[in-house]
Amino acid sequence: MDFSFSEEQQAAQEAAAAVFSQVSPDAVPSPALTRGAVAEDFDRPLWQRLARADLLGLAVPPEHGGLGLDPVALCLVLREAGRVLARVPLLETSAAAFTLAAHGSEELRSALLGRIATGELAVTVAGQGRTGHEPADHAVTAHAAPGGTGWILEGVQTAVPWAATADLAIVPARTAEGRPLLACVSPTETAGVCLAEQTSTNGERYAELRLDAVRVPPHEVVEAPEAPGRLHRLLATGTCALALGLGSRVLEMTSEYVSRREQFGFPIATFQAVAVQAADRYIDLRAMEATLWQAAWRLEPADVAVAKMWAADGVRRVVQTAQHLHGGMGADTEYPLHRFHAWAKQWELSHGSAAAHEEALADLLATG
Repeated sequence: MDFSFSEEQQAAQEAAAAVFSQVSPDAVPSPALTRGAVAEDFDRPLWQRLARADLLGLAVPPEHGGLGLDPVALCLVLREAGRVLARVPLLETSAAAFTLAAHGSEELRSALLGRIATGELAVTVAGQGRTGHEPADHAVTAHAAPGGTGWILEGVQTAVPWAATADLAIVPARTAEGRPLLACVSPTETAGVCLAEQTSTNGERYAELRLDAVRVPPHEVVEAPEAPGRLHRLLATGTCALALGLGSRVLEMTSEYVSRREQFGFPIATFQAVAVQAADRYIDLRAMEATLWQAAWRLEPADVAVAKMWAADGVRRVVQTAQHLHGGMGADTEYPLHRFHAWAKQWELSHGSAAAHEEALADLLATG
């Protein structure tokens, strides 16, 4: 069986590498530099370059102006984004596009997918603030509106990335009878939505999303029972791809540094203790990569849990080892390693920590 990437997947990766080659990972001050500092908006110029390269339409079917590629292609692009800490909601928008294309009504697909492909619509997804494996839709309750006029949402979602500047938020919810659904809500224009600023580990703009009797018409709701679970798995898998890209770049930075840093007249890369630590981190990255492609290919709950376990623990070990081997240079805020460390911690915990996914995997094995 041929496991190599298709020509279309490789073309998407090459296009992403070209676009992200223009991005500096230290473009935004770290919270370590300015206490409480957050970026006001995501990188809009980069967002438009991604749109011109057709990379925002990866998940959008051709009939709506996109490329119609699969999650593997998206993860190849996200890996390149992770290498430069790209400050765009590419993962959230693409995961939403995949879910809408697969489960949304024709009216909803026609209204949103074309605008996503052109970069007109930036989408965020609520629910990643859940650190356990309890489904994100438990935080919001959807009550049927009188006369079948849609749904009324009540509840709170926390740690919603870029909620204050995104055009649309996909909000997981659950009906009083326990049925999951996804609601499309404008975070800044929908009556009853209240945003409270939150500080994130990586210095990006997050918010608590409070919904107080928010009315959503039926054509803006995805009621397929499997949609919320698939959306969560796409987000978790995409986070693994971002972590892999970050970890790969950090290991390269570490290799370059220890090769030129000398002690006792020799590069410290020649010291056995340094070489062993770097080799262990290389093994972590290869395990992260193998489990990522399995998860992206299958999108099965167990595969995603295994990939996120490796990504969360692996990226943490990679940045910690890098910090150690860089010594004082690793703490220099004029050197970009501190930015990678902050983003690694953010992605380690986003969409569930390693411990949460271990527990979820244990439940799956016990019931399977």
